[in-house]
Amino acid sequence: MPYYRSVGELPRKRHTQFRQPDGSLYTEELMGQEGFSSDSSLLYHRYAPTAIVAAEEFTPPAVTRVPNLPLKPRHLRTHKLDGTGADPILGRRYLLANDDVRIAYVLADQPSPLFRDATGDHCLYVEAGTLRVESTFGVLDAVAGDYVIIPTSTVHRLVPTGDTPTRLLAVEATGHIGPPKRYLSVRGQFLEHSPYCERDVRGPDAPLLVEETDVEVLVRHRRGWTRHVYANHPFDVVGWDGHMYPWAFSIHDFEPITGRIHQPPPVHQTFQGPNFVICSFVPRKVDYHPDAIPVPYHHHNVDSDEMLFYTGGNYEARRGSGIEQGSISLHPSGFTHGPQPGAAERSIGVDFFDELAVMVDTFRPLDLCDAAADCEDDAYAWTWSRR
Repeated sequence: MPYYRSVGELPRKRHTQFRQPDGSLYTEELMGQEGFSSDSSLLYHRYAPTAIVAAEEFTPPAVTRVPNLPLKPRHLRTHKLDGTGADPILGRRYLLANDDVRIAYVLADQPSPLFRDATGDHCLYVEAGTLRVESTFGVLDAVAGDYVIIPTSTVHRLVPTGDTPTRLLAVEATGHIGPPKRYLSVRGQFLEHSPYCERDVRGPDAPLLVEETDVEVLVRHRRGWTRHVYANHPFDVVGWDGHMYPWAFSIHDFEPITGRIHQPPPVHQTFQGPNFVICSFVPRKVDYHPDAIPVPYHHHNVDSDEMLFYTGGNYEARRGSGIEQGSISLHPSGFTHGPQPGAAERSIGVDFFDELAVMVDTFRPLDLCDAAADCEDDAYAWTWSRR
């Protein structure tokens, strides 16, 4: 994250003696990306973060993947997956995946276990409800419309808060997720043409300082899953500083880039990951050329699969296709897609779109996971032909 933060107690100089009230040293931990040649943070623990007392293999809920065959556009109704008693991590229902990214949905009403994903960053989008993200870095509260980025290997747990369950779209990378490089200076500052900036970003603001012993943490790693038991609770950090930490950004703070004629999808890009991008479609004034057609033209992104999660408002180009709150459309590479019949003509003269959607474009094809079969609208692929 291109934004330095300092939270809690720290020594004046890094890698120097920093003592607890009883005279013993705090344990310094460096979390760093790309072989410590990229973003990092220094954390100061009361106890050694390496002290485990047990380790055993853990079997997570099974997930299967099948190719998108026959090749066709798909419509997934995520609200059909609603259940009870789910936690925001182990309760995720996986919809789409490839070797770069996994996309899941969950309606959660229970706290998750402590979890560390050593395979990549997570981007969570809160569709509805509220969420408390607890981690070694402290507490971060999220509400509907928030994106939350959780860096690789951060020990955390997710706690739904409020009176209603929390709806989450989870994008799990096999690498790092961050702002698009074209919006950052060589030193990591957001540039003037960026659709959001440091003022829009929130991070943890206080250490948790939990005192517990024999604490279980589930770890997903490159060889599978393991359950570790730590001698002391990982949330024992008294202070930290750096550029790597969980952070939140509201989709409502994304400032749309508009023009006289229709703007291409890259203007909506919000984050980038390994071989994928995440975009935000927000309420905005639309094309103001006198002959403009505000809805998208038919298009064929020859290098990408396109997944769009509809999370509010009315999406003009999809009217009449059965798209609803919580819908996911998948338009794969190899299929030309675009507005539904009549949408282009209807949009002429419209000057504002009231839509809210999250898009994930991947540069490798997305497979269908178990939950996709449980919530697919089989009629969607034929809605352009009206048969």
